[in-house]
Amino acid sequence: MTKITKPNEVKRDWIVVDAAGKRFGRILTEVATLLRGKHKPSYTPNVDCGDYVIIINASKAEFTGANKAEQKLYHRHSGYFGSTKSEKFGDLLVNNPVKLYKLAVRGMLPKTKLGKEMIKKLKVYAGSEHPHTAQIAKEGK
Repeated sequence: MTKITKPNEVKRDWIVVDAAGKRFGRILTEVATLLRGKHKPSYTPNVDCGDYVIIINASKAEFTGANKAEQKLYHRHSGYFGSTKSEKFGDLLVNNPVKLYKLAVRGMLPKTKLGKEMIKKLKVYAGSEHPHTAQIAKEGK
């Protein structure tokens, strides 16, 4: 018989992922898996089984594509006519790498209340320092 994990039985770890020198997309797929909890044997689709993930050196990740920084755009819309705003990938990476990583990982998580809870466990920092030293963190891939 398959054991179903209940929300109060989930054991969460803190995992640190260093983005320096790694491909952006590869980091994101790894992080999305960790946030969902699919790497655990106790994974249950309707329960948030994932771990807390800390990404450090977010601005030092590698990207494919020669002109991606200039050509790739991120759009947002408030719902009012003419309110579409666009930001270039390169500008977002320099000014707000936290938003860039959260947008990209959010697209890989469920589009439900469960997904919103999962994305709250993602912490992104542009440099190598983070304030979560009190938690005992494991090293990611």
